[in-house]
Amino acid sequence: MKKGAVIIDVSIDTGGCFETSEITTHAKPTREKFGVIHYAVPNIPSRYPKTASISISNIFTPYLLKLGEDGGLENSLRFDKGLRNGLYLYHGILTNKSVGEWFDLQYSDINFLIF
Repeated sequence: MKKGAVIIDVSIDTGGCFETSEITTHAKPTREKFGVIHYAVPNIPSRYPKTASISISNIFTPYLLKLGEDGGLENSLRFDKGLRNGLYLYHGILTNKSVGEWFDLQYSDINFLIF
């Protein structure tokens, strides 16, 4: 990147999305590396709760409406691969492989549970 560029790492809570990112704080929110300014304060949405709430509402509302149109969660999971991929728990069973491996927990593939 060019010197003087600014990056905002909104994924720093989960390890970051830039190789040069390191967690910063509100007391010292920026850090310069290789001439690039990094902003990597965890949980950025907490600083803008109204905007974050509106954004999350805009994301969830279409899913909730579709759940109703499909006849509930069970039917939506059968036909919406994106929804299945975003599921972590199903009837108390962990379905997310990454979480299972990270925490050494047993998990099951959602595709084997709903069909």
